[in-house]
Amino acid sequence: MYSFRMELPCCCLLLLSCLQSLSASSEFFTSIGQMTDLLYTEKDLVTSLKDYIRAEENKLEQVKRWADKLDSLSNTAVQDPEGFLGHPVNAFKLMKRLNTEWGDLESLVLKDTTDGFISNLTIQRQYFPTDEDQTGAAKALLRLQDTYRLDANTISTGNLPGVKHKSSMTVEDCYELGKIAYTDVDYYHTELWMAQALKQLDQGEESTIDKVTVIDYLSYAIYQQGEIERALEYTKRLLELDPEHQRAKGNLKYFEFQLEKQKKAEKDEPKKEKERVKREPSKKKSSSNKKMTVPHLPERKKYEMLCRGEGIRMTPRRQSRLFCRYYDNNRNPMYVLGPVKQQDEWDRPYIVRYLDIISDSEMERIKQLAKPRLRRATISNPITGVLETASYRISKRRATVHDPLTGKLTTAQYRVSKSAWLTGYEDPMIDKINQRIEDLTGLEMDTAEELQVANYGVGGQYEPHFDFGRKDEPDAFKELGTGNRIATWLFYMTDVAAGGATVFPDVGAAVWPQKGSAVFWYNLFPSGEGDYSTRHAACPVLVGNKWVSNKWIHERGQEWRRPCSLNETD
Repeated sequence: MYSFRMELPCCCLLLLSCLQSLSASSEFFTSIGQMTDLLYTEKDLVTSLKDYIRAEENKLEQVKRWADKLDSLSNTAVQDPEGFLGHPVNAFKLMKRLNTEWGDLESLVLKDTTDGFISNLTIQRQYFPTDEDQTGAAKALLRLQDTYRLDANTISTGNLPGVKHKSSMTVEDCYELGKIAYTDVDYYHTELWMAQALKQLDQGEESTIDKVTVIDYLSYAIYQQGEIERALEYTKRLLELDPEHQRAKGNLKYFEFQLEKQKKAEKDEPKKEKERVKREPSKKKSSSNKKMTVPHLPERKKYEMLCRGEGIRMTPRRQSRLFCRYYDNNRNPMYVLGPVKQQDEWDRPYIVRYLDIISDSEMERIKQLAKPRLRRATISNPITGVLETASYRISKRRATVHDPLTGKLTTAQYRVSKSAWLTGYEDPMIDKINQRIEDLTGLEMDTAEELQVANYGVGGQYEPHFDFGRKDEPDAFKELGTGNRIATWLFYMTDVAAGGATVFPDVGAAVWPQKGSAVFWYNLFPSGEGDYSTRHAACPVLVGNKWVSNKWIHERGQEWRRPCSLNETD
């Protein structure tokens, strides 16, 4: 037995009110003719009632399908939460579900306000991801796509290296990514993802997004990249699907005009070139005096190549000088009987890795202490010295063709992680770890910064930067009163399935995460001058979850531990 309260649709209420007014003014039993009219009225009422029931059943069926899908997905996800969210598509879809789709579900069933589920959902929604979260996760996918040179189909089908929980994207997901790129005036990615959405629609995937809408964005994005002929082809296809599409009609004429203009300009170009040659005196071409120049790769390109495992590699001769050893730091009492495993990662700058240097229980304890206090990571502004979230603006360009959607200004971050600081007096284990770093490096920890713990999110990265303060940053670390950052110690507290390397673009070094290990390098030469070859970056995490903790060690207190040198680059 079902006990329920329903609200009749407006047409039912209207018909009922009509019946009430009719009964007040007439006696139906005296006229069969009038009674037959009532039969038809009742028939209409039953039809409306059945429509209402059918609508409610459809609504419940949608809710049931959603619940079944989420039940299966949640059961899989909670078995390995970090592994599941390590797949960037899963993380993006989680943001999208909680920010958008649960809200749609709420709207669907909100009429029954007595339902405890709705009350609970309404309360919980205030803690759900925001539009910013959803947009951020989408941009992370685009960043991964660029850094690791992935085509849209590879991401959409979920065929990423090292994935545990394969997840594919729907037409709606692809369309959403394309729209976010479009709003950011990023027509390159708009084209990629609208084309992927169209491909999946052409393959027969059912979707609430229609081809006309997708092609509208696609043709516009292609036009904005200067490919008028292709934009025209898609506009013609759009008009085949919707001959009355006003914007497409206008764009068709505009594209045809621009294409004709372009062809005419190309035809006139040879004539103009001949006239220019006649006017100018002939110049002797000499290649003997010209020097061959090697194109200089931009830092961004080198950084991304190293993230993919490409780029500069150490010569065999240099590599032969790298060793692994058991290390006790000149017979330090703590490590005489149990030396640690140390291996050379790079020679210039000299980077060493310590293996099995932190236990599983210690790493879990650090994560446990850090999780409640994780906050969006900040950087130091090189001009003001103030900590802030770094960003740059993307300006919106004017378009001459009708724009399918009005864009808005957004910001793009170049540090994507959350961090927390742990002090030695909070937990004896942190003090023990600080002492371990001091014993192995021989450097004073009293003047070092606290242990910083960082967890990288979807596509988490930290673009190329220096750990030390340069000469043009005279106020760097002034408040600390401990001098410049002399060295960096970095713990890796998770393995990363794909991506997430620490790379040094200037020298071509790439250090890959290895759970339980730590890497160490000096940021300053013994003379106190900065070693600019230590400029480094954290590559985006493609698949997996990256936890690190680092210790920035300062100059003060090291006077007798690391003797100064008069040679600038010793």
